[in-house]
Amino acid sequence: MVDKEEVRPPHNSHHFLLVAYGVQSHINPGRVLAHRLTRLGIDGSVLATLSIPVASYHRMFPDATMAETATDGIISYIPCSDGVDDGSWPKDANDRALRRRASSENLSAIVARFADRGQPVTCIICTMIFLPVLDVAREHNIPVAIYWIQPATLLAINYHYFHGYNELITSHATDPTYKVCLPGLSCPLQIGNFPSFLIDMSGSEMSKAIIELSQELFKYIDQLRPKVLLNTFDELEANVIREMKKHFDVFTVGPMVGSSTEARIHLFKHDNVDKKRYMEWLQAHPEKSVVYVSFGSVTKNSKRQMDEIIGGLRQCGRPYLLVVRKDGLEDDDENNHNLEDTQSQLGMVVEWCDQLEVLSHSAVGCFVSHCGWNSTIEAVVSGVPVIGVPNMLDQLTNIYLIEEEWGIGIKGERNNDGVVTGTELARCIELVMGESPKAMAIRERSKALKEIAQASVNTGGSAEKKLRDFIKTIQVNDTFCMDGIMSVNKAIAEN
Repeated sequence: MVDKEEVRPPHNSHHFLLVAYGVQSHINPGRVLAHRLTRLGIDGSVLATLSIPVASYHRMFPDATMAETATDGIISYIPCSDGVDDGSWPKDANDRALRRRASSENLSAIVARFADRGQPVTCIICTMIFLPVLDVAREHNIPVAIYWIQPATLLAINYHYFHGYNELITSHATDPTYKVCLPGLSCPLQIGNFPSFLIDMSGSEMSKAIIELSQELFKYIDQLRPKVLLNTFDELEANVIREMKKHFDVFTVGPMVGSSTEARIHLFKHDNVDKKRYMEWLQAHPEKSVVYVSFGSVTKNSKRQMDEIIGGLRQCGRPYLLVVRKDGLEDDDENNHNLEDTQSQLGMVVEWCDQLEVLSHSAVGCFVSHCGWNSTIEAVVSGVPVIGVPNMLDQLTNIYLIEEEWGIGIKGERNNDGVVTGTELARCIELVMGESPKAMAIRERSKALKEIAQASVNTGGSAEKKLRDFIKTIQVNDTFCMDGIMSVNKAIAEN
């Protein structure tokens, strides 16, 4: 729906502008955070607006125009242009610079419009690393908070990489078994468990871009020490959170997962007819009998990998719900799977589903996942064991946490061609869903973490308390003294 009404907030209220990348893994936690901030306000004393790229905005609100602000009845949504607006990633450093300038200009105009209509932005929050936010905050003298939507362990790894460990890590990047001890981590971490962009020696544009963005972000953090919101909870990563509190003003506000019954926004094809079909299918199966398989909204698998996955699912003989988008395969259209051909008496195949509602269903017994953080934390909240098939970015670290730190799942090992075979997948499924001591231990640990996670997000739980504490610490213009802004600008110019 499109909101055309200008509602002026009460005196001494807050207006949080959350800025997210246009992918599901950023929009989902951004939306949940915005909702929670708004609901903590008294008599409308907290407003929240989620700003997303134009391409994603139009997919979410196809009937809205660029001049309008959409709403879901709780928070507002507003598009921001990067000058290209086709949903693509920048091609190189020059393209990144042009898009940053365009994004900064458009975001600055959004902030100015809110001020003109009596809804001044009192704090800008960005998901992970969105440098235009820093430009706009400096220009308008507005406090910034960083919303770290990956685990605290990833924050620690990135922080220490830019504070003395980069040479050690890069010099051993080709040795996946080499172990590095980082402050706060309970045990040494193998190079193969580091996020892919830190150990990528191929010179890929994506890895170079993330390194450059991260370097500027941490330089900014060192200078001005902004608030950092973590999408995790204390019991999940206690040691590393304690370590990070030495360096940041940290607020553990997770797990930032919405209720399984509340409406959600999907960037991909999703309708109630499909939902009714797969939910009824789940309902027809016994408790903890179904294998749920989904590799997220970004990961693409080869036809060979999908053939192995489907073969492994059929080999294990358990009912399965498999999510495969037509654009989720690497191969061209001629070689793409006909999804209907993968249907069987045992399994159901869909292009997209309401993942949290599926994971919350009693019939689901395990989750075969790429191990993005959203999927990981949803599995934790739902108490569903995980079989990890990581591919890139934080996924390599997340499966380490799942298997080694929390004991709620296992990793599917790839062969020399980088493929998880059907035999390996079937082995993993039986190991997790069988009746061995290890399987029972995994299920018990998953159940225990679910209870802790749910206690955190309950009314009056630790997530709510930390979010209230965060709101109390935000004072208009309290972190953006001009001396601090000038020192940051000087440091960036010198480097």
